[in-house]
Amino acid sequence: MARRLTAGARLVLATHNKGKLREIADLLRPFGTDVVSAGELMLPEPEEDAPDFAGNARIKALAAALASGLPALSDDSGFCVAALGGDPGVLSARWAGPDKDFAAAMRQVHDRMGNAADRRAWFVAALCLGWPDGHTETFVGRVDGTVVWPPRGDRGFGYDPMFLPIGGTATFGEMEPDAKHAVSHRARAFAQVIAACFA
Repeated sequence: MARRLTAGARLVLATHNKGKLREIADLLRPFGTDVVSAGELMLPEPEEDAPDFAGNARIKALAAALASGLPALSDDSGFCVAALGGDPGVLSARWAGPDKDFAAAMRQVHDRMGNAADRRAWFVAALCLGWPDGHTETFVGRVDGTVVWPPRGDRGFGYDPMFLPIGGTATFGEMEPDAKHAVSHRARAFAQVIAACFA
């Protein structure tokens, strides 16, 4: 049985990524959670060396929970392209380089795809809730769609402007935040967190 968080509980968001922080904080707002980021607490970023999203999320959640003494929620997510064998996948952020240049990362995806007929792509988000005693619970969400080029929209972050969800007419980069929250990979994982862990 999942551990529960009560309204007013203090929770560390184990991220230094401002886009993720904004999106997860928006999703948590209705639950009265006192949210503080790992960046605000000046916690170090752990090395993410797991081969999958769930493993990296667990590394980040445990590092933040142990360093802060508080429950911590982490996210590891990425953009996966069928024609690239699932890349950039867990290396999505690294493709953007140390300057987090996602315009260059999107260009790299486009260039590596070449004229591939297979345009399928998906976003995956693994959310992990970790406690200072080492207990963790992980929840995974996925949304499928296609790669578009050129990128469209200046909302969202990361690879959002080049991803068109199945059945949609707007890329994640064109969607209003509320519209994206309703269908995103992170929202799907987050719904599982809420159902399991919030009293």
